[in-house]
Amino acid sequence: MRGVVVEGAERAMIIDQVTNIDAGPALRAMIQFAGQRQRLIAHNIANISTPGFRPVDVDPKEFQRALGEAIDRRRERFGGMRGELEIRNAQIQYDPAQGLRLRPKVRGDNVMFHDRNDRDLERLMQANAENAAAYRLAVDLLRNRTDQVMAAIRERGA
Repeated sequence: MRGVVVEGAERAMIIDQVTNIDAGPALRAMIQFAGQRQRLIAHNIANISTPGFRPVDVDPKEFQRALGEAIDRRRERFGGMRGELEIRNAQIQYDPAQGLRLRPKVRGDNVMFHDRNDRDLERLMQANAENAAAYRLAVDLLRNRTDQVMAAIRERGA
């Protein structure tokens, strides 16, 4: 592509095609999910001693299932691994323009204390560690992918 001049609309289309292939959209959705879930977990930890507090969360397995279904729909629609993802779930909605939105639900799987607080610090800390690890993995994979694309643009090997 050396010596080829690409104008505004064409450039935007090429950039869109490069960023919406392979695992890029799935990794971005994973990063957004983990980031928003981290806020929920932090909210739960901050309110652990609040009387009557009920922690809220979204199920990561539901997100993984919805993401897998979105990837399958993308493959069926485009016949390959390109295009935006349409993640649809009762707790998760993904719009490429607005990003991911979570609809958390009250978790009721802990022992209710006398102050009507539904708390379990160990589970919250476990969720915090697992979520942070998922976030770091997705960021590292996306960074690696971006570095490879940039190397290709510069016409050098990775």
